[in-house]
Amino acid sequence: MRISAGKFKSRTIEMPKGIRPTSLKVRESLFEILKQVTEGAEVLDLYCGSGAVGIEAFSRGAKKVTFVDNNLQCIKTVKKNVAGLGISDISSIEIYKRDALRAIEDFCSNHQRFDIVFLDPPYYKEIAKNTLIALSEYDILVRNALIVAEVFKKDELPERCAGFKKARSYRYGDTILVFFTPYLTRPVQ
Repeated sequence: MRISAGKFKSRTIEMPKGIRPTSLKVRESLFEILKQVTEGAEVLDLYCGSGAVGIEAFSRGAKKVTFVDNNLQCIKTVKKNVAGLGISDISSIEIYKRDALRAIEDFCSNHQRFDIVFLDPPYYKEIAKNTLIALSEYDILVRNALIVAEVFKKDELPERCAGFKKARSYRYGDTILVFFTPYLTRPVQ
């Protein structure tokens, strides 16, 4: 798999076995939509797999990317991919082997805040919906945060979920990218 744009354009990254990676077409479309908000953003890549989406965000100017996955092979692959790209600023990359819902709670305890959250959980298990609920329960998002969920076409998410409303969605074959924004008033941080 290769990075589509930015400072690591055309560089290849490895994929762990047994995961469903976000396709190049979907990543290119995603970052074309996000081109105005990625630069300087603090990004959380939940269920990160190979780290392709977070690495793409970093390649396109994200200030910091935090990767989370509970699969040890995925975490090893992300570390290898980051090292292979020669990313030397360790304050810009954090990698956690942890359950996503537990990580969200930990980020809140540590007062970490994110501008963009990507979540690409396994399909069919309502994990995306449960993750949105957790994101609404813990204060880890900046005021105008954006959440992007990648789901299977039959796992359509509701228009409103927890403290978020669907801003838009885009379908690419069997994959749907759903963009959520907070709709409840949040205290200013």
